[in-house]
Amino acid sequence: MGFHPQYLESFLRTQHYLLQMDGPLSLHYRHYIGIMAAARHQCSYLVNLHVNDFLQVGGDPKWLNGLDKAPQKLQQLGELNKILAHRPWLLTKEHIECLLKAEEHSWSLAELIHAVVLLTHYHSLASFTFGCGIMPEIHCNGGHTFRPPSLSQYCVCDITNGNGHANHHDDPLGNHEVCGEVEVLMERMKQLQECRDDEEASQEEMATRFEREKTESMLVVTAEEEECVPSRDISRHFEDPTYGYKDFSRRGEHVPTFRVQDYSWEDHGFSLVNRLYPDVGQMLDEKFQMAYNLTYNTMATHKDVDTSMLRRAIWNYIHCMFGIRYDDYDYGEINQLLDRSFKIYIKTMVCSPEKTTKRMYESFWRQFQHSEKVHVNLLLMEARMQAELLYALRAITRYMT
Repeated sequence: MGFHPQYLESFLRTQHYLLQMDGPLSLHYRHYIGIMAAARHQCSYLVNLHVNDFLQVGGDPKWLNGLDKAPQKLQQLGELNKILAHRPWLLTKEHIECLLKAEEHSWSLAELIHAVVLLTHYHSLASFTFGCGIMPEIHCNGGHTFRPPSLSQYCVCDITNGNGHANHHDDPLGNHEVCGEVEVLMERMKQLQECRDDEEASQEEMATRFEREKTESMLVVTAEEEECVPSRDISRHFEDPTYGYKDFSRRGEHVPTFRVQDYSWEDHGFSLVNRLYPDVGQMLDEKFQMAYNLTYNTMATHKDVDTSMLRRAIWNYIHCMFGIRYDDYDYGEINQLLDRSFKIYIKTMVCSPEKTTKRMYESFWRQFQHSEKVHVNLLLMEARMQAELLYALRAITRYMT
């Protein structure tokens, strides 16, 4: 995140407030929920961080032996954690009611909002962590990042694996095959802008294009590797480890459409969070806006480029995978701007981040800088968090009304 200091400042301010400042939940509960959320995606890097923080703020070490050793109130959060992480469109007001009306183990509305924000924060941060290739203790055996070679031609992942003399110029696809990648993308953006100016599709056609893209996104294969089996150290912090996005897509079920015009972050979610957890709605909104609008007007070596069309396509594609539709967006643009390797990376990082590989990271936008790919990861992280929040907050709103 240090590549993007403006965003980093907003991120750190929000995370500090969620974990350290006044709020409905006690400090040890906050860190334990962080452990639960990160463990859902087998993100040992984040789990280890919060295990230490949990103990430092006086958390009971027995809780770390497994979710079944934690208080009943936290155990009841397991179902919400599971659904939000993998299939948030299945969340209903009944799930919310179960948590708010659990007799002596009940959550208050304010506590639940705090918990939901923490869960979505750490689900999406796990995506970012895996997307950047950050593994536990990058200086230790097996740890690494996806950061490319430095000026000295050494890469962190090579040094830690004893491959300090690896030839980083080897390119199995050949540089000539990716030459012009940026120019092609820029030309498509230009053509799409001209088409926008010339004609506008009907509402029926826009709806059809969304449904087509949503269906196609279900067919994108997330990873080549076999099922990741979480270690006991990680799996003990959550229930039902077989539950995931893959099971859903394999059965060919359809995600129902969530129209942003009916329930949006700006018009509904923001005010609900701010009312029940003051100042947090504002902080989240600033963070979303920072990620969405962040630009240096560059694409690889090209300067003075308007990247808003590309950024919107990435953001809306992620929301499309979650069934979220913007009526005023032409989803036909997505296939023009995002190629197959990029879609595979996006879907894997957002839906099954623990399966993200270095090969995936290197296979998209091969001419772009590492900082630009990190910028993409920020977009993916924030779009995912907002998508999860929209489903959770809509369920809470339906319960309240």
